[in-house]
Amino acid sequence: MDKPVTQRSTLRLRTVFISDVHLGFKGCRAEFLLDFLRRVECEQIYLVGDIIDVWSLTRSFYWPQSHNDVIRTILGKAKHGTRVVYVPGNHDRPFRDHDGLILGNVEIVTEAVHETADGRRFLVLHGDEFDSIVRASPLLESLGSRAYSAALRLNRYVNAVRECFGYPYWSVAAFLKHKVKNAVKYIANFERALAVEARRRGVHGVICGHIHRAEITEIEGITYCNDGDWVESCTTLVEDFQGRLSLLRWTENVEVLVGDQALPLMAGAVALERAA
Repeated sequence: MDKPVTQRSTLRLRTVFISDVHLGFKGCRAEFLLDFLRRVECEQIYLVGDIIDVWSLTRSFYWPQSHNDVIRTILGKAKHGTRVVYVPGNHDRPFRDHDGLILGNVEIVTEAVHETADGRRFLVLHGDEFDSIVRASPLLESLGSRAYSAALRLNRYVNAVRECFGYPYWSVAAFLKHKVKNAVKYIANFERALAVEARRRGVHGVICGHIHRAEITEIEGITYCNDGDWVESCTTLVEDFQGRLSLLRWTENVEVLVGDQALPLMAGAVALERAA
């Protein structure tokens, strides 16, 4: 970050990476994303898949005004000079049929290579291609999606109660995911597979989404970045004008994720400056 900022200040960044918004799904936290988009100014936005949840929309139509506002805000930024690159995921897979199309100043591609301000090259893709469950069986993918949706419905009820008592947002689904042994093993295998692919492509790192777990880590010399999601963690991966990458959690409290810590935005910016 160029300098510490407060939650209400405009956040100026070089690049923003957003995935797994799931517009059209009741668990989407569009209000937090909308607040982030209105506070940020950046040169580039990468939409790293599952922005619109086509699966959910085909089962039952849900599209409140806040979801429409997210789309309008992104298109507004694209119209006024922000480069917007859309890399579809498995929940918005139909858009992959339009690889290479520019629609409303939004570039649609199946994958991209992003070069940071300090010259590093990152493969950008959603990541579902490396999910062994998705590749093995569409039926298992569907069953897993339904179980996950049930966890997110529980998440809404829990947070409605927490809000009544003045407690901030907390993700039930993320808590369960981090505590279940098989889930932890699955995440590690997924991260390793993406790192191997990045090495094969001859790039410095990989940026993805899909598994709804925000992370920046080094895996055998490859920088693995996952920008998280906007149904559980409400996180985004951002690049500053020096090429540094960091994770922000944007809920009632804006935090920078530094290792295992979640620091207020001002303190987090200072910590990242010292670590760079």
